[in-house]
Amino acid sequence: MNDAIVQVENLKKSYGPVEAVRGVSFEDEALALFSSFYSKRRNTAELVRRFGLEEKRRTFYSRLSGGQKQRLALALALVNEPLVLFLDEPTAGLDPQVRREIYDIIEELRQEKKTILLTTHYIEEAERLCDRVAIIDHGQVMAMGTPRELKERSEGTTRIQVRLARAAQDGALEKLEGVADCRMFEDRYVLHSRRPPQTIVALVKHLEAIGNELQSLEIAAPSLEDVFIELTGRRLRD
Repeated sequence: MNDAIVQVENLKKSYGPVEAVRGVSFEDEALALFSSFYSKRRNTAELVRRFGLEEKRRTFYSRLSGGQKQRLALALALVNEPLVLFLDEPTAGLDPQVRREIYDIIEELRQEKKTILLTTHYIEEAERLCDRVAIIDHGQVMAMGTPRELKERSEGTTRIQVRLARAAQDGALEKLEGVADCRMFEDRYVLHSRRPPQTIVALVKHLEAIGNELQSLEIAAPSLEDVFIELTGRRLRD
């Protein structure tokens, strides 16, 4: 029988934090590892090619850009050919160009008839990518349907977006004929009008009377963001 002897005289107690180092695996190692978890799995080399990651195969995860990390995350999610794919804010924090790249990938997956559950804080993302949308506020489903159905449920108002030379007086735009709601977003006012022609005429007359100037005016049908505001009373990113 052999005995193990451990010298402990020189050991020191340390109560400092234990630090974790992340992102030290190579991209292809991560794919190989995830692939090993499943009996049914896709060819990882094919995934690398599909998501345009060939040049980064031997790059540490921590050194990938934000867009490359998201593409790798999508590749990892597809390793086992899932029937349902959960994507939690897949484009959060990405610049517009990279966001569009991710959109293209998700749209390809839709064409392959993948079932995708996607959460997002970008209304335009939901409108572009989703067949059905659920608007959730404080854990409660406020409305659900196709983007078109949700917009048709709007109060029948038209969206009028204006930029003025000077800020409007408090409450002045809300009093214009036909206006159901008025909100200021950054440097523009968004009016929801039940009678757009009358609202525009009243707006022009009001600005002329007070010496203010209309710099731009855009008219559009209600958007999903408009529906969200109607249902929750606040902007999505507040």
